[in-house]
Formats: sequence, structure tokens, C-alpha cells
Amino acid sequence: MSNRPAPKPIFVILAGALLVCAMALFAASRSADDLVARIATQAAALPAQRGGDPAVDVRFSTARGWPSRHPRLTPNRDLSELERARIAQAIADLPGVGGVHWTDGTMLASGDSDIESLRCENELLGVLAERTIRFEESSAEFIPGSEEVLDELAATLRPCVGAIVAISGHTDTSGSPQLNLALSQDRAQTVARELVARGIPAQSLRATGYGSTRPAQGLDPADPANRRIEFRVVSTETTRPTPIDTPAAR
Repeated sequence: MSNRPAPKPIFVILAGALLVCAMALFAASRSADDLVARIATQAAALPAQRGGDPAVDVRFSTARGWPSRHPRLTPNRDLSELERARIAQAIADLPGVGGVHWTDGTMLASGDSDIESLRCENELLGVLAERTIRFEESSAEFIPGSEEVLDELAATLRPCVGAIVAISGHTDTSGSPQLNLALSQDRAQTVARELVARGIPAQSLRATGYGSTRPAQGLDPADPANRRIEFRVVSTETTRPTPIDTPAAR
């Protein structure tokens, strides 16, 4: 008969508790890995991240390499503040994502100006979702019916006080690159002039032509659908009172 003392119940209980904790941690780790992998896949499918040139590098891991649902974002090219906010918000809206951080130390900004700018841009895109501004072939003259679209765009822009809107002109690859660049610039400036004539401040608009250098995503550069005008809210500026708004000394 062995004289070894029987294990004390308290040690048996502690050993069992430690085993249960270890198993729970292992299961939680596997579950967390699966969650992070799923979120990362969804983030990679966002429009700004598709293709071989994603706008930002997204890492769902801590600085030490542990999986994390709090992504760290690093821009892969120069991005405006609104582009940063748009991308970060899209990632933050994915189910399961925690706080979104940029590697420069900033967190996702959700200020009223960003929200208002995104709202304005969405409304502009809504106007152009089913209707487009059309021009005569190889010309900056509007095709009849485009005036109605311009009226709607101007009505959409009027409440967007302080918004700076980029108007970009684009062409397909037919014709010479130099002529396409000039034509796209003329068309963008024509749209800007028409909006100014409808009451939109000229200082709120930035007209730029890109010719055929920026085909629409998913389209062949030669596709005529690349002949288009695009709108984007690029920034907001604080409205400063003009002398007529500023009370005089009494």
C-alpha cells in the first residue's frame, strides 16, 4: 500500500479550472481568428480596395502581430481628408469591426463637415444615377435634355454651403490624347459655367479635364461610356462672414 498522500481537493479544483480556462481561451482564439479573417475578406472587397492598386493597406492585427478587429490603415497614395474619411467609414461599417486607426496616429474622423460633405456627394451621385450630362460628338455643346440635369445638380448643390466640388471631364481613347485632354477640360469648364449661371458660387467649383487617362472602373478605355462628367466633394471650407454679414461698430 502506498503511503503517498491523496491530492487535496483544492488542487484538483484549481487544475480543472485552469484546464477549462485554457480550453476556453483556445476556442476564443480560434473564433477571433475566424472573425478577423472574415472581416479582412470583406474589407478587401470594398470598391476602393479592389484590383491591384488598393487605396490603403488594411491590417487587422496589432503592432505585435496578434489578430485584431481594430484595423490599422496606411495610405498607398495621397488621399484627401474626405477620401480618408470615406474609406475608413466604409471599413468601420463592416459587421464586427472595432475602432479604425490610421498608422499616422489618427482615428476615424466623423465630424459634421465630413458627414455633410459625404451627404452632398451622395445626393449628386443620386441625380446622375439614371441621368447623365451629354454633349455633341467632339464638342462641348450640350445635347438637349442636359439642361434639366444641370438644374437638378444646381438644386442639390445649393444647400451644401462650404463644399468644394471637383468637376472632372473624361473621354474614351478615340482621337488623339492631346485633343481628348482639351475636350474634357472644355466640357468640365462648360458644366462649371452652367452651374455658376444657376447660382452656384464659382469659388466652390474646380473643373479639370483628364482626357482618356482615367477610364471608368471595369470599362475598356475605348468604351464610349468613358465619355462622362463626374462630381466629387473634395473638401469643405468654413464659411467666413462677408462685410455685409458682419455687424458694424456702434
